[in-house]
Amino acid sequence: MRFIFEQVRVGGDRNFGYLLGDREAGVGVVIDPSYTPEAVVERARVQGLKITHILNTHGHPDHTNGNEVAKTLTGAVVAGGPGHPGPVDLILQDGDRVPFGAFWIRTWHVPGHYHDHLAFLVEGQDAAFTGDLLFVGKVGGTQSEADGRTEWASLQRLLRDWPDGTTIWPGHDYGARPSSTVAWERRTNPFLLCPDVDAFLQAKQAWAGFKAKHGLR
Repeated sequence: MRFIFEQVRVGGDRNFGYLLGDREAGVGVVIDPSYTPEAVVERARVQGLKITHILNTHGHPDHTNGNEVAKTLTGAVVAGGPGHPGPVDLILQDGDRVPFGAFWIRTWHVPGHYHDHLAFLVEGQDAAFTGDLLFVGKVGGTQSEADGRTEWASLQRLLRDWPDGTTIWPGHDYGARPSSTVAWERRTNPFLLCPDVDAFLQAKQAWAGFKAKHGLR
């Protein structure tokens, strides 16, 4: 099989990092190496991959604190979204595409949880990486009503742009399982079931009570 994909538990607050690669070309990319970048880099070595890019979904420290070590170990380019707060070699804009072998990752700029937030989709594989925008059964936290409205717009955009069969791979293991699909989230995620942005904001305000009532962590 040519396409390599690994979800790696990298510590912190149940953080996930990801390794993607092309086995025939022997190259790959890392997404959010986080607290234990050595673990992701080791998986790349085992798979025989040279890492060309270190992609950050967003600039929060729990997702970027492995960048420097990962770059030192691999020599790869560190990339982040518009306004990324840390040192990066490449700023990715909405619609940009990053190659690895025969595959391409397309970038969506989806602010809300954080201003620089990106989501990634591996073209032809229907594998999407949503960072802290969309979790299994949940969405990312926001700091203000304006951010919440921005997050709603970003989520609605992904629901329009991504096919229902797209697999969702989030930045944290916060849900009932480590991955989902667009179709499943559309049917079951209480935030995506909201009919409009005002209901969405109300759901976010009531989230603590909702979790307690339904036994969610």
